[in-house]
Amino acid sequence: MEVILKEDVAKLGSRGDVVKVAEGYGRNYLLPRKLAIEATPGNKAVIEQMKASAVRRSAKEKSGAEQLAKQFEGVKLTFARRAGAEEHLFGSVTSADIAAELEHRGFKTVDRRKIHLSEPLKSLGEFTVPVKLHRDVTATVQVEIVKEAEGE
Repeated sequence: MEVILKEDVAKLGSRGDVVKVAEGYGRNYLLPRKLAIEATPGNKAVIEQMKASAVRRSAKEKSGAEQLAKQFEGVKLTFARRAGAEEHLFGSVTSADIAAELEHRGFKTVDRRKIHLSEPLKSLGEFTVPVKLHRDVTATVQVEIVKEAEGE
């Protein structure tokens, strides 16, 4: 069966692609979840219009992401955390912490899932953290973790 994908589907294709799939996969998974529509001549014409609007929308999103990436230049987030004798944190700094601090600084559109930490930061020091704003745009944020003053 041939279907036209309405959304990106992992290991199958991206939005607007015409792909051949097994009959059951198409009828029982892709069509009910509105991830695809059947590939009829009428639907193919509709998809061409959807592709054109998707290209325009993607270009607009990319330009917005590039502007946001320029605003990230020079942004340095500082976190004060309790640390042990060997500069190892008692807790950690996670992507949620970074997202909250960015939101506090006025960057409302940055979701914690866009912040790519391979693992939480667990030591004192300076780190460069990548933030994926768009499929093609990745910005970096400087994160500094300092030792919290005693008695706080």
